[in-house]
Amino acid sequence: MLGRIFDFLLELIKWPMAILAVVALPSLINAFDYFSMANMRFFAFLGGAFVYLALKIVASARTNVSMQILAHEFTHIFFALITFHKVVHIHLNMDESGGAMGFKGKGNWLIVVSPYFFPLCLFFLILGVTFFSESMPEGYWLNGILGYFFAYHVASMVVQIHGDQPDFKEAGFLFCLLFLPAANIFSCSMILAFNNGGFLHMQKYVEIIYKLLLKDISFCFDYITNL
Repeated sequence: MLGRIFDFLLELIKWPMAILAVVALPSLINAFDYFSMANMRFFAFLGGAFVYLALKIVASARTNVSMQILAHEFTHIFFALITFHKVVHIHLNMDESGGAMGFKGKGNWLIVVSPYFFPLCLFFLILGVTFFSESMPEGYWLNGILGYFFAYHVASMVVQIHGDQPDFKEAGFLFCLLFLPAANIFSCSMILAFNNGGFLHMQKYVEIIYKLLLKDISFCFDYITNL
């Protein structure tokens, strides 16, 4: 029952979300000025990203593909569960050409497109850091780990986002084109904000986007009314 309710509500806001994503894109880009890059946290973050890229070059391509497919399907599963759908199976193709998962109910666009913008590994890493921060030693190793998985997320997006992706056909190519650029910028920027200073900086980043968005909307409204 709850799954059907969530599917209905998400269907109602599907195109408004796509329009909002397009409208918010300039604000998301302008908000980059918020990030401070000249600090040791960011250099440690970059170090972790470079470690991932180095390992990706020397590691087996087969292993990289397997992990990407597994993470992809688990992201589908995560969003199916949080929108109250019972997952019934997960399947990975033996030739590593892809995978599939199944759930009960109609489903929704958020389940379909979630792997193409949501960094699942980083989400759980941030939750773990938040809940166990008191027992963790001080240091920049955490920023390095964030950078490592951030690079993994970006590399996965580059490989998975293409015109032949069946999930895009299911959600609608136009919707994906409108929604995913802003969704990816937002999710990646939230990781950078957390790297800068935890949840407090994530909150500040959201507030900055909100203020920039209101400013842009006000400008557009004034421009239209003065025509």
